[in-house]
Amino acid sequence: MKNVKDKRKDLESFKPFKLVKYVSVSSLVVILVSTLLLSSFITQRVKAILLQKSEQYAYLLAENINHQVFFEFTLPTLIVDGAIRLSRKSQYERLDKVVRNTIHGFSVDRVNIYDPDQVLTYSTVPGNIGTKGDLGEPFQKALKDESVSFLVGEGSSFLGFDWNGGVRQLKTYLPMWEELPMSLKRGKVLGVFEITQDMTREYESIHRFQLIIILSFMVFVGVLFTTIILIARRADTIIAARTAERNKLEEQLHQAERLAALGEMVAGVSHEIRNPLGIIRSTAELLQGRAENERQKRFSSIIVEESTRLNDILTEFLDFARPKTVAPTRCRVEDILEKNLSVLDAECQKLGVWVERRYESGNYTMEADRDMLYRAFVNLFSNALQAMPDGGALEVRTALVNGAAGAPQLEVVVKDSGRGIPVEIQKKIFNPFFTTHETGTGLGLAIVRSIIDSHHGDIEIDSREGEGTAIIIRLPLFQPGSTDVEEITV
Repeated sequence: MKNVKDKRKDLESFKPFKLVKYVSVSSLVVILVSTLLLSSFITQRVKAILLQKSEQYAYLLAENINHQVFFEFTLPTLIVDGAIRLSRKSQYERLDKVVRNTIHGFSVDRVNIYDPDQVLTYSTVPGNIGTKGDLGEPFQKALKDESVSFLVGEGSSFLGFDWNGGVRQLKTYLPMWEELPMSLKRGKVLGVFEITQDMTREYESIHRFQLIIILSFMVFVGVLFTTIILIARRADTIIAARTAERNKLEEQLHQAERLAALGEMVAGVSHEIRNPLGIIRSTAELLQGRAENERQKRFSSIIVEESTRLNDILTEFLDFARPKTVAPTRCRVEDILEKNLSVLDAECQKLGVWVERRYESGNYTMEADRDMLYRAFVNLFSNALQAMPDGGALEVRTALVNGAAGAPQLEVVVKDSGRGIPVEIQKKIFNPFFTTHETGTGLGLAIVRSIIDSHHGDIEIDSREGEGTAIIIRLPLFQPGSTDVEEITV
């Protein structure tokens, strides 16, 4: 039995939308990772295409420079001077003019010309002309009539994402060949062109593109995740409320089944006791009338008094066990309350309890069983007076309020200024046979709750130790299935 309860508790504590949350989070993570991979793939492709286009750009530029240098510098210089001496200022200026006119308007950072011995013979950025470099394999391939390109200054990257900036340059080594007039063939290689293109701006554009993609998808994933979480929480709240309501209804059903079985037993026992008790009382009353002295009269009166008390207890048992069949009529609760209070007026004066009435319900009539409500309020007022043995205030309030479904309800509050009820006891006070008094059956509030339930109403308790107790009752103005519904404004 314990294992079954534990399993049921585990099932009730499980939130149906936890799985939705896990799946949603997992899906969003997969989307984010896929976005990063897709962005990395796109970036790599963009870089590859950019490098390919830049290389093709450098090849065409090199061919143009080679053609212009050969026909506008090399041939005229050989014809005029007989030899090429770039150490001569006039020849160097003439070559520089030809190269700069050729690259004007193109995105080129620097053009260097090396002879076959790797000596820098010309540069658009003077300073190291005449020095011999060590250009390695790219230079050797260019001498063999091959073109080589590579990127210089590329920073740290992961999956194609650049994490730091800096200058990035594309260096391209191309052969400088001898032009053959009236022929498409190339002559011998005379040297090597080194063309440097600044790729920093292009890489910054790619980097911004990466950030835009990542941030856009992160915002999209964030909004989607937030939406799913809000929907899941709302669904959890609704399901939790329905689960609590279902558990409450199940508990009420079990309580009703237990009370029904208990009521049948109490009714049977009460009837069996009531018959001989009636005979005992009648006999005691007969003996009291025929008593010959005061001693006999006193003993017979005790028997009559205790028999009466036992009969009242049995009546309370039968009230608890008797099925609550409501016979509703049009009535006002204030009239029933006044009838109760008039009966208890003498008891209130005896205990030093003053009654404060606050009827704020206005003009209305409701469908209710007068006699059943009268018995319910008798028990409530009796409990309130028992809580104030040294006197106090009894407050009775009525008002019209809106119910959970928007339908008007009558609210009745019975409040005493007694000692109050401890929190740990408040959940038990409506249980049958539970009482904190030395006398009594503990059925008073159980009967009240049964009567209120039979009227499809609600009852709750608001009590603080040392501040008194308030019993709050809310009753519908119309019983289910009623066709006599009037318009009432709360």
